Amino acid sequence: MRALPGRPVYLATAEALDEEMAERIAHHRARRGSEWIEREVPLDLVQALIETDGGGARLVDCLTLWLSNLLHSKRDWSQAISELADTLSSQRSPVVMVTNEVGLGIVPDNAMARAYRDAAGIMNQTMADIAAEVEFVVAGLPIKLK
Repeated sequence: MRALPGRPVYLATAEALDEEMAERIAHHRARRGSEWIEREVPLDLVQALIETDGGGARLVDCLTLWLSNLLHSKRDWSQAISELADTLSSQRSPVVMVTNEVGLGIVPDNAMARAYRDAAGIMNQTMADIAAEVEFVVAGLPIKLK
């Protein structure tokens, strides 16, 4: 990100809803330093991408938290993912997205967790389909998928 032109933009989807998460967010901020522009976008990721296009590269951290926020706010996650895909296809500045693969383990034992797992799978497949590059990172080692 730092090698790309312009000042990098960090689009944070996490919310500090408890003390532990507040500590995580503070740790991330300290590690990034002041050279990043930070935008907190727990729900309005598409609008933030539109507003920051044309500047530096953007890092979205992370899509699975964004999806969780959408589900908890009872927004139409499928429509939001479609809008995100449409927006990404017209961006001029680079966008790097972080997401989690939650479908590698056992099938969860409750309906809400299964719905989240399925929605995350659909979201990740949609983003991978439109992305120019896709890497899967395991134990800090990137595996190029696309």
